[in-house]
Amino acid sequence: MAATPNDDAQPLKPLQGGALVLLTIAVAFSTFMEVLDMTIVNVSVPHIAGSLGVSPSEGTWTISSYALASAIMQPLTGWLARRFGEVKTFVGSVLLFVLFSMLCGLATSMPMLVICRLMQGAGSGPMVALSLSLLLASYPKAKQGIALALWAMTVVVAPIFGPILGGWLTDNFSWPWIFYINVPVGALAAIVTWVLLRKRETKTFKMPIDVIGLVLLVVGVGALQFMLDNGNDNDWFASPMILALGITALVCLTFLIVWELYAKHPVIELSLFKSRNFTVAVVALSLGMMAFFGINVVFPLWLQITLGYTATWAGLASAPVGVLAFLMAPIIGANIQRLELRAVVTFAFIVFAATSFWFASFDSSASFSTLVWPRFVMGIGIACFFIPLNQMYLSGLGADQIASASGLANFCRTLGSSVSTAATVTLWQHRGDYHHAVLTEHITPAAPAADGFLQQLQHGGFSLQQSLGVVEQLISREALTLAVNDVYLVCAVMFLAMIPLLWLARPPFGNASGAAGH
Repeated sequence: MAATPNDDAQPLKPLQGGALVLLTIAVAFSTFMEVLDMTIVNVSVPHIAGSLGVSPSEGTWTISSYALASAIMQPLTGWLARRFGEVKTFVGSVLLFVLFSMLCGLATSMPMLVICRLMQGAGSGPMVALSLSLLLASYPKAKQGIALALWAMTVVVAPIFGPILGGWLTDNFSWPWIFYINVPVGALAAIVTWVLLRKRETKTFKMPIDVIGLVLLVVGVGALQFMLDNGNDNDWFASPMILALGITALVCLTFLIVWELYAKHPVIELSLFKSRNFTVAVVALSLGMMAFFGINVVFPLWLQITLGYTATWAGLASAPVGVLAFLMAPIIGANIQRLELRAVVTFAFIVFAATSFWFASFDSSASFSTLVWPRFVMGIGIACFFIPLNQMYLSGLGADQIASASGLANFCRTLGSSVSTAATVTLWQHRGDYHHAVLTEHITPAAPAADGFLQQLQHGGFSLQQSLGVVEQLISREALTLAVNDVYLVCAVMFLAMIPLLWLARPPFGNASGAAGH
């Protein structure tokens, strides 16, 4: 059923008491699952790759295929919500997500897993954007800052539990369990949301599908993602296939932007970018996620491939980033009207840059506790980065624009994460090869240190061949460690370079839903 005609004139009263608490938990868990599935796979990639007989770099397809489908569906959130209603779209998304989570766990080959992850990502696409929209619509105006903080907290907490839960399940059971755990959580969240909100459905409109826009979106984003995933293995634009994908992505996305600006019923509301605050905040969110996600992809890979960590320990080393984020989120949310949001995000970027420089100073002998400290401190920045930018891009928008705005912002954020996965893994490998070549130049009979070390090994009972093998292992470890330091330095510079951009936004930044109270 479409909503009653008085929806526009008199918005439904906010939920209260137990119903509001239940809804918050259900929506939070849905958001939690979606974000969790972005990071839970990171620490399990080597296991999945080994189990399905592919290389670890091919294993990262499980991350990027999910991100691709999610990225395609996110900007369509506003259109889907207007066509079918926010509640139906949200519950349908959760159920699709649950179904394909189950199928991901049952996958017996890499192509099957990638297809199921694609479908799981498609289901997850509208979930995060609509969870924010549904929460803001159900909370009283005065408490919308808290609603935004609660929502942001789930987005922040999921990456803490993702690596730990992923590592623990992988080491103690098997990797399919990282997908099976979504089933009971998602099913419960869908039931609770439907029971509480089915009579509060938003107004629906019978709108034609913008087929041309949809095709350009799917082909453009699909080609871009496929190019990012395969570029490293195919020597980027030296490969005709990668070049063709790059040109296809460029042409389709350029035409998409032009088409959507003039289409009568656009699938993506690009007109939102006319709002200065929306544009500044979304660009800052996307670039910030690009640098932040890059660190989060490379860190567990380096720990497992180079330092020999198990998935669980790699997860435990990654996890402290969420502790301070979790504690700070409600404080930022409760005081969001009193804070100078641009200064808060500036502080976040300074914290991220400082911790990235800190990481860049580590060598391969760094102890677990040494690695954990910068991750812990980095957590201060997450709440100060995520909550204010969400507030900034929603400022000045009408309640009916929140689903579209949140969907488009999440699309840009996901695309940033996706570009980041491809770029940082490529940068890490290329810098690893470079450092390996430089270090190898010093292994000659004329180098006293190298010669002495080889002689020591041979006195210890190693043959010359075995001794050279040990040296090769050491060089590879140090080369990949120096390369990971380079990645951190690039991310640190990115964080600092983004600070001036933030100050282009113009206060006041209003309530959590902009014009939701009018």
